[in-house]
Amino acid sequence: MSAAPESSATPAASAAAAAERAEHKKPVILAVDDDPQVLRAVRRDLRSAYGDRYRVLGASSAADALKILDSLDERGHDPALFLVDQRMPDVTGVEFLLEAVSRFPDARRVLLTAYAETDAAITAINRVRLDYYLLKPWDPPHERLFPVLDDLLSDWLATYRPAYDGIIVAGHLVSPGTHAVRDFFTRNGQPFRFLNVERDPEALTLIAAQPDGALPLVRFPDGSVLSAPTDTQLAQRLGLATTASRPHYECVIVGAGPAGLAAGVYSASEGLSTLMLDSRAPGGQAGTSSLIENYLGFPSGLSGGDLTRRATIQASRFGAEILHPVEVVSLTRDDPAKILTLADGTEISAETVLLATGVSYNRLDAPGADRFEGAGLYYGAATTESSACISQHVFIVGGANSAGQAAVHFAKYAARVTILVRAASLDASMSRYLIDEIDRTPNIEVKVRTTVVSLAGDEHLERITLHDADTGEDTEIPARFMFTFIGARPHTDWLAGVVERDEYGFVLTGSDLISNGGELPAEWSLERAPYPLETSVPGVFAAGDVRAHSVKRVASGVGEGAMAVSLIHRYRSMG
Repeated sequence: MSAAPESSATPAASAAAAAERAEHKKPVILAVDDDPQVLRAVRRDLRSAYGDRYRVLGASSAADALKILDSLDERGHDPALFLVDQRMPDVTGVEFLLEAVSRFPDARRVLLTAYAETDAAITAINRVRLDYYLLKPWDPPHERLFPVLDDLLSDWLATYRPAYDGIIVAGHLVSPGTHAVRDFFTRNGQPFRFLNVERDPEALTLIAAQPDGALPLVRFPDGSVLSAPTDTQLAQRLGLATTASRPHYECVIVGAGPAGLAAGVYSASEGLSTLMLDSRAPGGQAGTSSLIENYLGFPSGLSGGDLTRRATIQASRFGAEILHPVEVVSLTRDDPAKILTLADGTEISAETVLLATGVSYNRLDAPGADRFEGAGLYYGAATTESSACISQHVFIVGGANSAGQAAVHFAKYAARVTILVRAASLDASMSRYLIDEIDRTPNIEVKVRTTVVSLAGDEHLERITLHDADTGEDTEIPARFMFTFIGARPHTDWLAGVVERDEYGFVLTGSDLISNGGELPAEWSLERAPYPLETSVPGVFAAGDVRAHSVKRVASGVGEGAMAVSLIHRYRSMG
């Protein structure tokens, strides 16, 4: 008898092959340095910290590094981070990064140099959106190298989209219901794949399996489907916390924008039992910003989503509870406690309360605006709709920084972006760096002294009518996407009759409460004057955009959130 054929591979060989395949599936960190000693050292350090999750590759020249990128591109592999020496003999680090990011624009970029070359760093920031500039030597790496790379790799992972088999959203490309679901997932950092029912066969298959389901449909990895779900239903399926773990807290923060998140970090880190509540998702208006470029310490800028994610993780790490989407509908006094009532009837007791509910953009006062909200007309950046705007003509209404940031963002997707400004120029309300960037962007135009007087269409926005204040003429033009950033209104109706507000609804605090020749509010129950940021109710504070006369900037909101916690400590110790 002939012998049975032997296996082509031993168990050990098969295990080794499997391990090699797993290794090659890891995202790549690529280090490039012409100094062999430095390259060995950086690869050693990178492997010690990240070798279990990333494949660490090295190249001693830009030419060798580009060959590695060619190979990665052919195999469909994703570089997560480039760590590149600036001073190399063939090309500079910046020149290499220009080529590298044209192929892999989502990879994070770090420039490494032995010299404090400020000009090179600024050039890199402007030309390749450099993420970090690191000086050699980086010893000890756990203090000078790894914290930097940890942040950058965390940012990359937050937006990394490998082959996807997760949540699917099927609906009309432009519809209020679809926008609400997509926006909820986006704000909460939940990846999903969108299927347009008007053109995607997979969407039609999903609809056929749910003949009675209203759009949009949301299919989860376990095969279950929700039809036209509410935020609460989505939150439950995602496992988001919506119920407090205890009945009483030393500090409850209402609103999780920059001010609320900063307060949450400081309150929890100083040992206070801290609860944060948000009616939608952490981040507030700032969380929807595509790029914040003037925030201290981030020379390349960072997105509102990145800032929100980092701050949320930070607050949670210190022990703060964060509940969302949870709406607060009333605040009552039960001195010395304060009682917050939620939309579902739940009551939460608090020793101190911080109001950080922020503001919403004013609604457009034009016929048709209500009809097309979420169906072509959007308030705020609505970066969820970026992919829908590819090759479209996008209109931005407003002349402040938020409008400028949105225009620059959508210019990356749209064929054309038009900014509509009531004023005679952008100079009075927009930062110079944004004006300069708009001037440099060829597909952005600015129409001054122009207002929207009406919106029209069938199922979604199709036309808008613009009024030119100089000529007095009205002109109707095609329009499918319009994003408005005109003024702001605070979320304070639920506080009526409880805390004092100004005529616009903004919460009065500190010295603003003392009117009529220095008289304290009638409801003020203490002998001392209100602390700065304290409202007309002792122990209730306000910070950020919701506060009257606040500076409407992310940094000022963060500062006020931190300051509020120090005042809460004073209140708790002195009354």
